[in-house]
Amino acid sequence: MAVLLARLCRGARGLRAARPTLAAALPPRALARTGPPRPLGFSVAELVRAAPVPVRPYLRLMRLHQPAGTWLLYLPCTWSIGLAAEPGCLPDWYMLSLFGAGAILMRGAGCTINDMWDQDYDKKVARTASRPLAAGDISTFQSFVFLGGQLSLALCVLLCLNYYSIVLGAASLSLVITYPLMKRVTYWPQLVLGLAFNWGALLGWSAIKGSCEWSVCLPLYLAGVMWTLVYDTIYAHQDKRDDILIGVKSTALQFNEDTKQWLSGFSAAMLLGLCMAGMNCNQTFPYYSAVVAVGAHLAHQIYTLDIDKPEDCWKKFTSNRTVGILLFVGIMLGNLWKRQDSEKEEEPLENRRSR
Repeated sequence: MAVLLARLCRGARGLRAARPTLAAALPPRALARTGPPRPLGFSVAELVRAAPVPVRPYLRLMRLHQPAGTWLLYLPCTWSIGLAAEPGCLPDWYMLSLFGAGAILMRGAGCTINDMWDQDYDKKVARTASRPLAAGDISTFQSFVFLGGQLSLALCVLLCLNYYSIVLGAASLSLVITYPLMKRVTYWPQLVLGLAFNWGALLGWSAIKGSCEWSVCLPLYLAGVMWTLVYDTIYAHQDKRDDILIGVKSTALQFNEDTKQWLSGFSAAMLLGLCMAGMNCNQTFPYYSAVVAVGAHLAHQIYTLDIDKPEDCWKKFTSNRTVGILLFVGIMLGNLWKRQDSEKEEEPLENRRSR
């Protein structure tokens, strides 16, 4: 028995010692697939990985495992809903929830349309070759049916709004459908994406007020378009080498080494638009403080950006969620501050009446 235990202990020590050797023997590609042990915890990516195998390609097709794009579509909606709130009031949480569901569905539909147009291109780009359509995990017909389901659900969300907003929301569908084609004909597809992605800056206000106040909505919308030109140009730098080979155009290729100067100009235009929108709806100190914080964040992004490192471009791209959240918080606090200002203006009148 003692001899048997000794052999078992030696075997266990041998297995522990063999682990590093086994890891070293694996090819780098295999290590990349397996990766380090994942910590326990919840994330959308973990939810997609835990989904049933037949469902997983559809969740990946709508990029549910990469929520950064959904945030960037949703946040301009929150800005508009927040600015439309009454002084002293928080944004309408029902509308925020409704637009959140709409953002998930429309971002998913946009990604599906994009992959249907681009599946032949995606096969030739290292970063996109594993997408479900490019990899052959689902067929074009299956993705078309899935697209119909997403658009049907998005229509149900849209029909919860007023008539003005229903028409306004339906008008954005042409941009959603045509955006993926723009990279074939112009070096400015990011501009078309900005026009589509920031439609919520118009729609959020109209959903609350019944129509658009253009002195507020238009500067806000243009600010969002400028923001998209910043973050999606950064995003496009990840694929610029492959894009040159396959003949796809982007602002990253258009600007090339002058990218930082262009991004600085877009950022300045964004901040100007935000200030104009704030002035036209009587925003207050917390709002403008948030605009300053947004400017500082964008300046840091641009200054530290390395356009030749895809991992840095991805990191800067995803950090734009913080930009949008900063502004939304500033809008909420600015609205609450409006209540304090109105109370101060009413106080002398009340004092006069008491006398």
